[in-house]
Amino acid sequence: MTSFTVFIYVSRPPAEVYEAVADPAILSHYFTTGGAHGRLETGGTVTWDFADFPGAFPVDVISADEKGDIELQWAANDPDASEPYKTTVIFSFEPVDGGRRTKVSISESGWPDTPGGRRASYGNCMGWSQMLAALKCWVEHGINLREGAYK
Repeated sequence: MTSFTVFIYVSRPPAEVYEAVADPAILSHYFTTGGAHGRLETGGTVTWDFADFPGAFPVDVISADEKGDIELQWAANDPDASEPYKTTVIFSFEPVDGGRRTKVSISESGWPDTPGGRRASYGNCMGWSQMLAALKCWVEHGINLREGAYK
């Protein structure tokens, strides 16, 4: 199976950074430009919509613990797949510098080791890397880095 992990350091406490991902109102400011609907809570399904990639994406919340990780599953964007499948996304929020900063890591796994699976994983790796940069800009400076970036 193909997988990756990306990370960034955010100069805010873990609880604040966690909220910026779990709260749909905050997430909609810097990432889900078409809107996020539903708080990331264990066992729920939320939707994420991207104005620059139309269509709401259902996201299954496997677990969400504000003192730990968020684990999600969503449909893989693999047009070569003979059957639809889901990948698993894990957000981790590690306190740094006595809790004044947070190391945010995002891991995603579950693509088959095929040309289509690898292409799909590369696209998501790019997307999550950009999400982390946008998260940092929004939480630290109130700047929407994604605005106008894709259209």
